[in-house]
Amino acid sequence: MARSFTGTVVRSTGSWYDVLAGGETHRCRIRGRLRLSGVRTTNPVAVGDEVECEAADDGACAITAVLPRRNYVIRRASNLSKESHILAANLDQALLLATLAEPVTPPEFVDRFLVTCEAYRIPAVIALGKADLAAAAPEEAAAFRATYEAAGYPVIGVSSRTGEGIDRIRTLLRGRTTLLAGHSGVGKSTLVTTLEPGLDLRTGTISDSHHKGRHTTTFATMYPLAEGGRIIDTPGIKGFGLIDIEGRELRHFFPEMMRLSPGCRFYDCSHTHEPGCAVREAVERGELSFQRYESYLKILDEDEKYRK
Repeated sequence: MARSFTGTVVRSTGSWYDVLAGGETHRCRIRGRLRLSGVRTTNPVAVGDEVECEAADDGACAITAVLPRRNYVIRRASNLSKESHILAANLDQALLLATLAEPVTPPEFVDRFLVTCEAYRIPAVIALGKADLAAAAPEEAAAFRATYEAAGYPVIGVSSRTGEGIDRIRTLLRGRTTLLAGHSGVGKSTLVTTLEPGLDLRTGTISDSHHKGRHTTTFATMYPLAEGGRIIDTPGIKGFGLIDIEGRELRHFFPEMMRLSPGCRFYDCSHTHEPGCAVREAVERGELSFQRYESYLKILDEDEKYRK
């Protein structure tokens, strides 16, 4: 007779899902009708999901339902403009690991990730990784920090090599479920093993020919932390296309623009062309980051193409 249980998805390979329930991990597949439920995502089940499962007499387990999510981080699927991919669900916070060298994290990548966190009300913190390398360009590091702290995001310099910032990150993670994300090659797996030395994660090096990161994490996986809390390590992301965010909503997800928008002449100002726009005036005075404003305009322009 089949036995039912509820658990948390802690690893996803796309075909199999590891579900933790009652201290035991069960390897499960998705029940067919769940896969065909009409969800427009490449992964109807994501790490962090709370799921209902059935275990047959022969030990085979199947996920039969996904319980309502309180939030998630989602992006446009790499090659399918009409579909999306959920990185993780039911999060307390997101930790974005960015680097200024070996490799360089594009600012627009950072901004797109932060927009998604704002849209789904997930507090976000930026870890400026490889801080020992960033020290060689202090002005660039200071500018990065100033830009994002002015927008309202904590920025923590970290280095797995020197230990800088590691204790602050441990404190941040304690007792929380955290998504760790970043561009390919920024050192997510190295950071996880520095935070939790007992874990055996495969790490890689930077390609000398292209100065880009090599993928080391193949599947999204949730790891328990010795001091309490859980961290979800995800495969490196090359791009972060937004989905389900309308152009007219985008300005709501740039906190520094929202703080200025009451000063605009028009209540529905798009901050692109209207006279009396407090946001554009702040950019011209150097009081609002031109880089962040440029990202806003690029996202408006590029994502509009997907909606046509």
